[in-house]
Amino acid sequence: MSKKVVAIAAGEAHTLALNGDGGVYSWGRGTFGRLGTGKDEDELFPVPIALGDASTKKRSSLENGQIGRLKFVGIATGAYHSLALEERFQELGSPDSLAGESNTDGERTPLKICSVKAGGMMSLAIDSLGALWMWGNCPQPTDEGGFCLVSSSVPLPVWDFHGHTVVKVACGNEHVVAAVSAGETYTGGDLICYAWGNNSHGQLGLGDKDNRSRPEVIPTFNEESSWAVYEIACGAFHTAVLTHKKSYDQEIESKCWTFGLGENGQLGHGTTNSASLPEPVDGLPQDAFLISLDCGLFHTSVVSSAGDVWSWGMEKGLGLCPDASFTGRDAGDALSPIRIPAPETNGMRFPGAVQVACGAAHTVLVAGDGYKLWAWGRGRSGVLGTGQVADSFVPCLVMWPPLDEDFKEVRGVRNSKTDARGEVGQTVEMDQSLSRAMEEIQNLQSKLTIMERYATMLHISIFRKPLDERNLPQSLHDSGVFDIRNELENMMEAANTDELARMEMFYRSMLSSVKDKLMKRKVQEMVKECIRSLSTGRHAY
Repeated sequence: MSKKVVAIAAGEAHTLALNGDGGVYSWGRGTFGRLGTGKDEDELFPVPIALGDASTKKRSSLENGQIGRLKFVGIATGAYHSLALEERFQELGSPDSLAGESNTDGERTPLKICSVKAGGMMSLAIDSLGALWMWGNCPQPTDEGGFCLVSSSVPLPVWDFHGHTVVKVACGNEHVVAAVSAGETYTGGDLICYAWGNNSHGQLGLGDKDNRSRPEVIPTFNEESSWAVYEIACGAFHTAVLTHKKSYDQEIESKCWTFGLGENGQLGHGTTNSASLPEPVDGLPQDAFLISLDCGLFHTSVVSSAGDVWSWGMEKGLGLCPDASFTGRDAGDALSPIRIPAPETNGMRFPGAVQVACGAAHTVLVAGDGYKLWAWGRGRSGVLGTGQVADSFVPCLVMWPPLDEDFKEVRGVRNSKTDARGEVGQTVEMDQSLSRAMEEIQNLQSKLTIMERYATMLHISIFRKPLDERNLPQSLHDSGVFDIRNELENMMEAANTDELARMEMFYRSMLSSVKDKLMKRKVQEMVKECIRSLSTGRHAY
């Protein structure tokens, strides 16, 4: 099983993770079957989804060489439902006009889904031709030209974007926002932002609160705008957009814009006022380049390329309010961005942070370049994936990678219910064993975090870069012993003049901080011997 998480999604009280092997894992509240485990029970830590009868039949119809578990390439979560996109894609039952392009034999090629998205009780998909489809509670025009929500159990095409390519889409409870190419095809250029649906709080960004039954261009992000859209997200009744300057002769600058309902501070404008036009979130640092964005029910979170994470909105943007007084005007909400401290770096940045996902009242972060998951907020139903149901005021490690089969077997015994006295006693004993095992796992995770923190600090002090577990020094791979001298020689051998100058400055600074004379002499001798051996090697070559 691949330990790397390539995508994360958070629903009302459940979470999905997609790993590098195409496996989907879920945890949290299980009602309505949203976890895909084949039952309605809550899961306190990540478990693989179960494949239904339809998938089994589909697998059995394949040739013998292709039989195996399904591989997924995309995931999405609504409030109470989930989507997983299989690698071979799913064919859409489309009208003839959208049946796809003809192949060399003149036959129509069925449309394929390329990406999926969900929100509230709505699902969305973008097909291989860049067309948008939607099902569930969909905003549709009435015969009188008004607006209504129509419940559809089959995908409906959004015809308004015919002749253009839909690149990104997001939806809230009753509104949709899409980033669409200005021309017929998307070549990495400008994207135009469209919005439609319920606009009772200005969440469409059109400057008023009138509902729209069809997509309309958001003026702030039209073709003439100086800002290029590259990410969009929707909360229940608010919208967030990430943009960067279109001009390349200026320093790259990214900006987060929000609009819609603001009564819980989810817009990050420093007030509880709603906004019907996009406004920038000025509380974020101007030099931060934002790479990920998501909206919860009433909160918003962003991640920077440097690993900084900010959150704002309902109950400090975390679904929690540990120090709120709830007296007078103090509702415990964060009206401006709050920087989330990383536990493993003493409150500094999250190393390798790549994506954030917001549920109704919890937040999940993919860090460590995909090899670590952090979660915080309300922990009901095990939505944080820590094996507990308690709330967490600070980011805590999700139990990733998932537990092995032996532990799951113990857990299965605990979940079995019986009236026999002897078996009841066994269940109690297993429950106690499970509790002790969970405590031990949490203790080991805590110790591992501390060890990784100090290992990273030591590695940075020696090699001037963080330790990467996937790129360990060769000497450690070969012998199990970390040969610092050999690694220093290799690094100096490959260094250019500027790097050597920086290394010299680092060496002099380090040497001046060594107080013990004997230790200082040993360091000097080791460095001299290292340089001597390097010089000899170069001359011999």
